[in-house]
Amino acid sequence: MRRLGLIGGMSPESTALYYRLLVDGVAERLSGFESPDVLIHSVNFADIRRLQQADDWDGAGQMLADTARGLATAGAEALLIATNTMHLVAGAVEAATEIPLIHIADATASALRGRGVSRPALFGTRRTMEMGFYAERLERLHGLAVWLPGERVRAEIDRIIFEELVKGRTLEGSREVFRSAARQALGDGADGMILGCTEIGLLVDEADLGAPTVCSARAHVDAALAFALS
Repeated sequence: MRRLGLIGGMSPESTALYYRLLVDGVAERLSGFESPDVLIHSVNFADIRRLQQADDWDGAGQMLADTARGLATAGAEALLIATNTMHLVAGAVEAATEIPLIHIADATASALRGRGVSRPALFGTRRTMEMGFYAERLERLHGLAVWLPGERVRAEIDRIIFEELVKGRTLEGSREVFRSAARQALGDGADGMILGCTEIGLLVDEADLGAPTVCSARAHVDAALAFALS
């Protein structure tokens, strides 16, 4: 089994989900007492939020690059950033070491294609939805046509993520926000949904949204396990 290096803490809720998915995924694929060989460096989310809110992406990239180097030195053979938004600095992480970074958008695109989805709706933080690094990668490298919610809905989804989900709170009213956004997306021609923030899957799933739905965290873990067990 190859050793994975997980850059976590953004938020701790999603990092806990990643570890549980890795453990369950290995148990499903192997027998006996097998469990994942994974190193986890959980950074202080407050530091990351300060850098995000200041739009200091150079600083954020340097922090995650330093984390990546530490994981590589400790023996990691591939890296995962356990958050969609911080893939904005994926280039800095990739440049920091010689080991591969398993990119969450690539894993998500592969899962979408496997479900026959070509025009997915993207739900995530405002930065993931608005800054282009995510949707443009899906479109440029994977030929997907990405649908985005309107500005008001983007702001509400962002609020739900940072005021509720990263704190482990799941509210029925917030679930309805995603259901409504999904209905609008389907009416506009979307044929699937991306849970493009690793915490959103704690609140809604495919049954809620009424269309093929890919949880980016689950797709990311599946890609990591394919690497680790190859």
